Amino acid sequence: MNSFNLKVIASDKVFYDGRCECLIVPALDGELAVMAHHQNMVVAITVGELRFREPDSDAWRKAVVGIGFVHVAHNRVTVMVDTAERPEDIDEVRAQEALERAQEQLRQKQSIQEYHVSQASLARAMYRLKRRHVHEIK
Repeated sequence: MNSFNLKVIASDKVFYDGRCECLIVPALDGELAVMAHHQNMVVAITVGELRFREPDSDAWRKAVVGIGFVHVAHNRVTVMVDTAERPEDIDEVRAQEALERAQEQLRQKQSIQEYHVSQASLARAMYRLKRRHVHEIK
């Protein structure tokens, strides 16, 4: 099967840089799959699960990602997100504390911008906790 170069960049690190056969990202209107020689595009990413499969592997590598975008051009894909974590690396206590902070911030009077930031924090914390529990069950 054909492959393409994938680079996943979080705000604090390069999460992945290598070859990939298939990438699935959480786009704003549902999941988007990218394969080799995909049409050039830029798509916004929301909080959710990013999955990709390396060449000659049947296993999917997964990451919980925050907001960002994916850029596809000339058989190269760059994903830029604010956060990227493997489900097994999520600290459940820290995620629970972040959830509680976000819920408290939403209860307070805020500007529209602060409200949207709090909503994004809440969504990220909830998804991190959800993916952590799914990983523990497997």
